Amino acid sequence: MPGAVRVVQFTGPRQVELAEVPAEPLGEDQVRVRTRFSGISAGTELTAYRGTNPYLTRRWNAGLRLFTSDADVPGLRYPVAGWGYSEAGEVVEAAPGTGFAAGDQVWGIWGHRSEAVVPAEKLRPVPDGLDPLAASFARVGAVALNAILAADLHLGEVVAIFGQGVIGLLATQMARRSGAEVIAVDGLAPRRAEALKAGAVRAFDPAGEPVAEGVREYTGGAGADVAIELSGVYPALHEAIRTVTTGGRVVAAGFYQDEGLGLRLGEEFHHNRVELVSSQIGGVSARLSGRWDQARLNETFLRLSARGALDPVSLVTHRLPPSHAGEAYRLLDTDPGAALQIVLDFDQE
Repeated sequence: MPGAVRVVQFTGPRQVELAEVPAEPLGEDQVRVRTRFSGISAGTELTAYRGTNPYLTRRWNAGLRLFTSDADVPGLRYPVAGWGYSEAGEVVEAAPGTGFAAGDQVWGIWGHRSEAVVPAEKLRPVPDGLDPLAASFARVGAVALNAILAADLHLGEVVAIFGQGVIGLLATQMARRSGAEVIAVDGLAPRRAEALKAGAVRAFDPAGEPVAEGVREYTGGAGADVAIELSGVYPALHEAIRTVTTGGRVVAAGFYQDEGLGLRLGEEFHHNRVELVSSQIGGVSARLSGRWDQARLNETFLRLSARGALDPVSLVTHRLPPSHAGEAYRLLDTDPGAALQIVLDFDQE
């Protein structure tokens, strides 16, 4: 059996280390994968890094579909090992009958670790012609696509996309491919510049510009048909609600933390009868559930990327060895304007 496996873990809020754990034996219907690329999520992962993730203080009851206040048995405890969900790698060995062989390029979810033993059913081959680095975007690409589908965009409509990080920029690419006009909103100038490169017609700075008023000016007073909020910030969700037209739709796809400070539902939400839709990768909109699921979201994103219709690799600003994971999280936490997608490149060590 192979030797020690390197795993990135959080030992407490804003504390990162690269630990070594024993390799797991290969079981029936399992595949051993050597990690090549593991993308860091600047949204969900930072909530565990910062200590704001609700699973650290509450428990998710899957049967009731409710969070419960049970401080003695939270759903997540430090150390949080192998956090991550954007991996691509190479098969080292596979149990008989799995359909995989050594050397196969695959993608899946196994976290920030140099090697993993994964059930074969949880792995998918990297599509022909696709850079394995692009395949590590499968999950974040599915998050963006799910939000686009929830928005129910139509040709010629105007969509305001709040938050132009990796998922927001992928959503901007997708919305443009759908024939919508995109107005980007982000407080960081480099991200606004990237949004314009991706085809946004306007890019607003919410700290220095009146977004809702600017969108109404652009649309002749009507407002955006749809807004997609991906930053996970309550004031941004409030501004997204202000931005859409009467009877417009707002897709809340960010991972919101704590109480909703800055969100005032008695104002435009109430008076303009705005439709508020939640988008989360655990499922698709009810109206699409007969045709779409998580597998189709992933496969569609990767197929479009392989064809060149989407360009996730251009969003990679840093490829770091796993020993620099602490540096990566500090950068995303303290200077997000300096980075978009940071990828842990296990080929470097």
